[in-house]
Amino acid sequence: MDSSIANRHQPIPLSKTTITFEFFSSKKIPYFWRAEYAIIMPHISIVSPVYSAEKILPVLVQRITQAVNAITSNFEIVLVDDRSPDGSWAVIEALALENPVIKGIRLSRNFGQHYAITAGLDHAKGEWVVVMDCDLQDRPEEIPALYKKALEGFDIVLARRTARKDRLAKRLFSKYFYRTLSYLTGSEQDETVANFGIYHHKVTDAIRQMRESIRYFPTMVQWVGFRSAKIEVQHDERFEGETSYNLHKLLRLATDIILAFSDKPLRILVKGGILISTISVLVALIYLIRYFRGEIEILGYTSLIISVWLLSGVIIATLGIVGLYIGKIFEGVKNRPIYLIEKKINY
Repeated sequence: MDSSIANRHQPIPLSKTTITFEFFSSKKIPYFWRAEYAIIMPHISIVSPVYSAEKILPVLVQRITQAVNAITSNFEIVLVDDRSPDGSWAVIEALALENPVIKGIRLSRNFGQHYAITAGLDHAKGEWVVVMDCDLQDRPEEIPALYKKALEGFDIVLARRTARKDRLAKRLFSKYFYRTLSYLTGSEQDETVANFGIYHHKVTDAIRQMRESIRYFPTMVQWVGFRSAKIEVQHDERFEGETSYNLHKLLRLATDIILAFSDKPLRILVKGGILISTISVLVALIYLIRYFRGEIEILGYTSLIISVWLLSGVIIATLGIVGLYIGKIFEGVKNRPIYLIEKKINY
């Protein structure tokens, strides 16, 4: 049996199923192992990172259950509490005690949404994995449509939110961020696509092998490849509360993503440095010619000050960008765990 599959799926006793395994030692002495076990894995795993959602979770679980039951009764719901400041974990524990289909994971601190998604993927056992936010802007009722499209032969089916219900500021930020990211990475980035989608386990297994310290799920999905499709889905208002992403967090996330998935800023600096050097040589030649022709009697104070300030700004900005990359390299070589788990339930 493939060791990767063995690690992902636990044996479950079955009263009516008997599987006999035969093994032979290196000395050709036969021995037998008989066990009444069969490996059963969920057909679909639903992974949702949870933050400040204690009032949303019962509705989320109910709607997911109703939607997925239309496909299969063999599924699991993996709720990853990213150390919510409210009572989200207590709600997850209560729901999990009532229904063994619900799995709960609580991280040791607030690592961030995409780290919580990674924790969920590491524990999801399904052949298909649905990733969705917990705020019900991603509608569980769209899961059957995603699954139906996947059965046409796609490993990835992403949800396109054609009419987003986010605030205007967030929509504008996403629009220009994805345009910038597209330019810097040299790949197409769709601002209407986020985490919501269905993924075959070979896709999530590939993403799980990416253990870099900076995580951004949509870009990682795009990087691994595989056959993909998109379908349009309805996007709802947030069920309750406010998003935890403010402008500072969005800017920090954008900076981390650009540094993690593109070296184009460094290339731009190199090209900018060459351009400035070329212009400087041309200007120097012009002034040298004018000097020998006697056209310059007193050197200009203004041009000197402008040159000093301009070049100083360019040098400081260059050092800052290089420093950011070095800082991310420093974080990576520490080789710390991507996340830490405090508690699990139904595992």
